[in-house]
Amino acid sequence: MNIWIIMIVVMVLSWIIQRTLQSRFDKYSKVASPGGMTGADAARLMLRQNGINDVEVCSVPGMLTDHYDPVKKVINLSESVYAQRSIAACAVAAHETGHAIQHARGYLPLKFRSAIVPVVSFANNTVQWVLLAGVLFINLFPHLIWIGIGLFALTTLFSLVTLPVEINASVRAVEWMDAARITDGETGAMARDALKWAAYTYVIAALGSLATLFYYISIALGSRD
Repeated sequence: MNIWIIMIVVMVLSWIIQRTLQSRFDKYSKVASPGGMTGADAARLMLRQNGINDVEVCSVPGMLTDHYDPVKKVINLSESVYAQRSIAACAVAAHETGHAIQHARGYLPLKFRSAIVPVVSFANNTVQWVLLAGVLFINLFPHLIWIGIGLFALTTLFSLVTLPVEINASVRAVEWMDAARITDGETGAMARDALKWAAYTYVIAALGSLATLFYYISIALGSRD
């Protein structure tokens, strides 16, 4: 299949997934959590029940800006998730807490992803300029584009390593919510559905990165003809 067709398909799928994800979270944000538990309450309870006492739960601006900071040991929850008393908020908070548990337990894919962050940050900051120069001067400096491809491959590797990290965090979240009776049969299905669509965003990002990597490789190989 032509690389351009693949990239267009990835873009369309990305748009569909983002719209569906937003729709699911809007829907499940209207479903009250048991006992009026907020996302912050769920995160703190999950931490306590897993014996983790050195991680803070904080509120940050924005929508779906939730993330775990392993350096500062802080679970940052977006304002709506932090204070909202809904199944969607509890699911997101439990997912981010899953990352804190991964960190505490030494989950190997998370350790590997954290280890390559400095290198990937450098690659992210330089890759677009190296690739641009490589394409423009492909006949004068044919090796330059391959340096850019190598840098881009690092960002693709990061996307691929992120997949098991995110999926495992969601599995931990769902299992804990069921065990702690934060969810029942109906609301458990809602939590799984919301986190499933969130996971799809990482899958499509990885596919998009792979497609772009193959695109640049095809340019480099085509220059040899």
